[in-house]
Order: sequence, then structure tokens, then C-alpha cells
Amino acid sequence: MIKNALLPPERYGYDFIPAEFLPAGKDEYWRRNAQQAALNNAKNWRNLTPAETEALVQNGNYCPDWNNVLVSDPFDPALIRNSHFYGLVRLGALRNALLKYHDFCIPCGIQNSTIISCDIGDNVAIQHCSYISHYIIGDGCILSRIDEMQTTNHAKFGNGAVKDGEDENVRVWIQVMNEAGGRAILPFDRMIAADAFLWAAYRDDTRLTDALKKITQQQYGGSRGSYGTIGSDSVIKSCAIIKDMTAGCSTYIKGANKLKNITILSSYDEPTQIGEGVELVNGIVGYGCHVFYGSKAVRFVMGRNCNLKYGARLIHSVLGDNSTVSCCEILNNLIFPVHEQHHNNSFLIASMIQGMSNMAAAATIGSNHNSRANDGEIRAKRGFWPGLAVSLKHSSCFASFTIIAKGEYPSELNIPLPFSLINNNVHKNRLEIMPAYFWIHNLYALERNSWKARDRDRRAVKIQHIETDYLAPDTAEEIIAALSLLEGWLGEAGFSPGDMTGADDAHEVHIIHCRHVERSKRNQVIIKPLTAIAAYRQMLRWYAAKTIAIFLDTQPKLDYKGLCALLGDGERVKDWVNIGGQIAPAFRVDQLRQEIGADTYHNWDEIHHAYDLWHEAYPLDKARHAWAVFALLGGGAADSAASLKQEIAASVETRRRISGQIYQSRAKDYHDSFRKATFRNAAEMEKVLGKPEENAFARLAAEEGRRYEELAARVMLRL
Repeated sequence: MIKNALLPPERYGYDFIPAEFLPAGKDEYWRRNAQQAALNNAKNWRNLTPAETEALVQNGNYCPDWNNVLVSDPFDPALIRNSHFYGLVRLGALRNALLKYHDFCIPCGIQNSTIISCDIGDNVAIQHCSYISHYIIGDGCILSRIDEMQTTNHAKFGNGAVKDGEDENVRVWIQVMNEAGGRAILPFDRMIAADAFLWAAYRDDTRLTDALKKITQQQYGGSRGSYGTIGSDSVIKSCAIIKDMTAGCSTYIKGANKLKNITILSSYDEPTQIGEGVELVNGIVGYGCHVFYGSKAVRFVMGRNCNLKYGARLIHSVLGDNSTVSCCEILNNLIFPVHEQHHNNSFLIASMIQGMSNMAAAATIGSNHNSRANDGEIRAKRGFWPGLAVSLKHSSCFASFTIIAKGEYPSELNIPLPFSLINNNVHKNRLEIMPAYFWIHNLYALERNSWKARDRDRRAVKIQHIETDYLAPDTAEEIIAALSLLEGWLGEAGFSPGDMTGADDAHEVHIIHCRHVERSKRNQVIIKPLTAIAAYRQMLRWYAAKTIAIFLDTQPKLDYKGLCALLGDGERVKDWVNIGGQIAPAFRVDQLRQEIGADTYHNWDEIHHAYDLWHEAYPLDKARHAWAVFALLGGGAADSAASLKQEIAASVETRRRISGQIYQSRAKDYHDSFRKATFRNAAEMEKVLGKPEENAFARLAAEEGRRYEELAARVMLRL
């Protein structure tokens, strides 16, 4: 039975840190003072004068000991009315002025509020706040109509640590990827998707996972007594419960129901906003995020520039940078940057989605309701696009840029062919795969996805590196593996290597059987395999030529001989890892894991520096891979300057084809009778839709094509 404690009134506002947890020679304010020093926000506090004390009392204010209220100059006691102060309260400069945020404007000062052991910055406006306890509040903040805002002595602000004297069972874990908890990780305020992946994906590496827990505990655990902080120029109004929250400068919080054990990262360049009806518990909100309209998040990390809106639920999940989630439910997931899920009734459960992804309405991905066990997983590489009302069972895996036609898929899937269209043909009772679908039929969507990933990146600081090109070493290796599979299945169907050119439509093979892509006994077929083989090879040549051309353009002093010496004839690196959106050779990731396990790293910033070094090495790593792809494809592309020049010239034609296909995707709408049916005439249609040649993305694609032609011309002059 829990009873309310009776305490002596003279201790109100004191004894924040229990005596047994105070370091020798320290008082209960030692962490508070250290935080102020770290904020570089020290004030010249002084005691009140007798006249100021009398004025405060005359204004209806109360404090059991006014000697414990310190102020800074200038100080106008007339601006503090009908308020109570307990413990050590330190007030910054206070002028007779107004603070205005948009159309909300209130006078500086403190009115009708209770302040307990807080540091308050210069020219702050606090009104109708029933209980503010143990906070450091920055300059120029507005706090209005808050029911409860307090910090406990064991506050962790959403970080997965424990404080002195706490039991291990209070530590907050996030159970990403798996509902059974076997991939649980600890959140922390510097976490990016790469960190979450490193921790969750390599569970057999116990030295690694033990070291990551140790690093997190050392960086965020330990001594009690940290105060909550509200950064300068923040606005918090009309909120119910705020407990153990720290928020950066320029944070805007309006109408939140409950914010508990939370870090809200915010800056002047990347301000974060929290809106009406929101409830956030045990997590981290990244810089530049927007959380609005009744959304709920529990045990979570949101990356930079993310949106959580319209009643969305984010639970036991990490959401990567530049992602938007609305009207849906996300449970037990690790989601890499650039994820779109903003339609009603969609569920994403127990999955790792590796970025540049988009989920349609009513998609149910990995739910226990359509699987037999609670410990399965979904793994989808970059560009995962399940269509309307798609229902998938775990455990399933999907290659990069897989689009899934609407419908319920009755069995687990393992799709190894990238850029494919997957269709559940219920009439013929078979699973159909069209490899290289995007390259053949929908370059508009493929190119636009990469453009959106770049264009919507509003991060002022880019800790998480993100590969936005759909052709990169990871997808190139998937294509190479897919070619081998297709050739094997063609061989099983009785076709010889000479039949596998895909160049002669008259001899096209329309359907062949494949194996082990669905856990069922029904037919599994490949649609137009020869066309897919030809498309895959063209994609590899485009990737290799473009990569080499771009690399050469960044190395103006490098001639063909120097290029050969630099890129060499070493063995192709086949194993690449998408680590939170950053593509890196697996050997670099393995080396980092070994070093972390050997206690080489002492904090997460040092690990992030390792990612930065990979990013610096990536252009050369990628160029070497592209060079090896040329060698794999044959034809002498990497054998002479003339051959390389020929490949780059051919890539210009490929770029022109891409731009042309993008334009044609828009232009064909103007010849579609059903599209025309909603318009009275062509003039109305043009007024509503615009002209195809004026389509913004088509024009952008044409401009990118022109720039690539100029780059290719510069490079070929040096070969």
C-alpha cells in the first residue's frame, strides 16, 4: 500500500538529491551548477534588497525564506505577482517588456505560478504554471498554463541508463525489429539509425553489444541530480504533464497531454515543435521534428527532420532522419532514413526497413495477426514499396526497390531480385515476379524517389550519412546476384547461355519457373526474364560509367594511367552494408565491431567519427567497386582509355533515355481517354494539370541530364 508522505514544510524545495547519493564535499546543487557552467550561461546573481522583498510581498508573492531567491540586474519586482517560491530560486534580468511568438504575446515576468528550486533566464514570461520544479530555463522563454512541470533526482531524459542506486529493471530498452525483445537496444540522445543497426543487427557479437551498453551507461548514467533544461527562446503553453524533460532552444510545445522522460533536441537552425494532444514517454525527439495532432510515442527515437502526425503511434521503434509517419501504427521497428507512411490503417510491425521506403494505406506488414509466432521479422532493403492493402507475413525478406502489388500474400516471401514488381495472381494461384520492373517501366518513380530523398533533406547538421542514389554498390551487388539466379533458372528451363541476351524480342521467354521465393507449394514464376537480364546489365553499365565519370571529375589531375593505378585490379568487394542509410564495405563495419568490442571507443561521438571516416573513403570505395564491375561485365571497358571513353559516351545516351522516359511518363497521361474523361476539354485539362513539358520533375530531370552530359564531356577530354 502506498501512502502520501508528510514532510516538514521548511524543507519544501530542498533535499533534491538524497544524502546517500551526494559525492563527498558536494551539495544538492552541484549538478545544477555544473549544468549552468556547461551552458555558458552564468549570471551575476545577488540577494534581494529589503525594498525589493517588500514589493514582492505587496504583490501577493510568498517565499518562506527570501534569502534563497537570487536575482540579476536589471530586476523589476513589479513584474512578479501572485506567485510562490521554494528552495533556491535564481532569476535572470527582468525588464518591463513583452515576449511575442507569432500572435501569442505576454509580458515578461512571473504571474500566478509556483516555482521550486529553478534557475530562470533573462526576460522570461511565466504565467499560470501551477508547479515548476527543478528546471533550468533559458533566456527569452514563454511558459504559460502548464499544470505540472517537474524533474526528479533520477531523471534520465529518455536515455537508456540507470542512475546511482537504481535497479537494472528500470532501464528503458527499445525492442526494435523483433517483438520478443531479442534485439533490444538502449536509446540515447545522440542515436542515429546507424547506431541502432550496429547494436540490433549483430546480436551474435556479444562483445560488441556488451561494449555498447557499457558506453551508453558511462555516457548517460551515474550521478543523480540533473535538472531539466528548457533552451532559450522556447515556448511551452497549455500543457498538462511535463516530467523529466529536457528541451533545446527554440522548442515550441503547445497543448501536449504528457511528456515524460524525454529529450527534445532543438536549435535555432532546426527548431522542434510538439502540438496538441501529443503524448511522448521514454524517448528522444530529434532536431527539426514535428509531432502533432494526438500522436503517441513510447520507447522510441526519432531522427532529425521527422514528422509524426494525425494520431500516429510509434512504439518500441527507431525512426530514421527525414521520415514522415501519419495516421498509422508502428511497433518494434528499425526504420532507416527517408520513410513515408502517411495513410490510415497501415501497420508496420517487427521489421527493419532500410530507407527510401513508402507504405500505402491499409498495408499490414509483419503483424502477429497474419503469422503464427511473435518472434518473426520483416527485412526490406532500400526502396520498399508495398501497395494498397498489402498483407505480408513474417519472416520475409525483400531486395532493394521492391514494389508489391496490392493484395494479401498468403505465405512468407524471400525476394532476392531488386527493382522488381511482385504480384499475387489469385486467378492463376501463383506468385509472379517481374525483375528490373522500375528500370523497364517506371523510371519516373525510381528517379523521383532518389530526388525526393535529396530534396526533402532539411537537416542543418547531417550526422547520419545517407546514400540516395538507387544505383550504388549495395544495389549493384544485388543485381549481380540476381543475374546469376536468373541465368540459373533459365538453365533449369532448358535455355542455353546463348539464348540469354534479351536482345531479340522474337525469341523472348515470357515466363519461367523460379524456386524458394515463397514458402508455398504453388507456382512461382519470373515474368520476361530475358528482358530483365538485359535491363540489369544496362543498369550495371550505367552505374559503373556514371560512378567513374563523377569520380574522375572530382580528380582533375588524374589521367587514365593514374586512374588505373588508383583503382587497381584488386578483387571486387562483394559484401556491402547499409548501416542506417550509409553504404559501407562490410570489412569496415566488421573492423569497427572488433574495435568497439576491444574497448577502443569510449563514447558515441568517437563511433560517429568512424562513420565520418567511412564517408570520406566512400567515393574511392565506390569508384573501385565500379571499376571492378566493368571488369566483370567484360568488353574491355577498364582495359584502355578508348574503351572507358566509349562506355562514358554510352552512359550519356542512357542518361538521355532516363530523361526521355520521365517525360513520356507524364506525357502519356494527356493521351489517356480515361484521364481526359474528367475534363470538358483539352484547355481545362492543361489548366489543371499543366503541360507535360512544364512538369517540374521532368524539367529537373532534363536539367540533371544536361549537367551529366557536360560532366561526361569534361571527363572524356582527359581520356
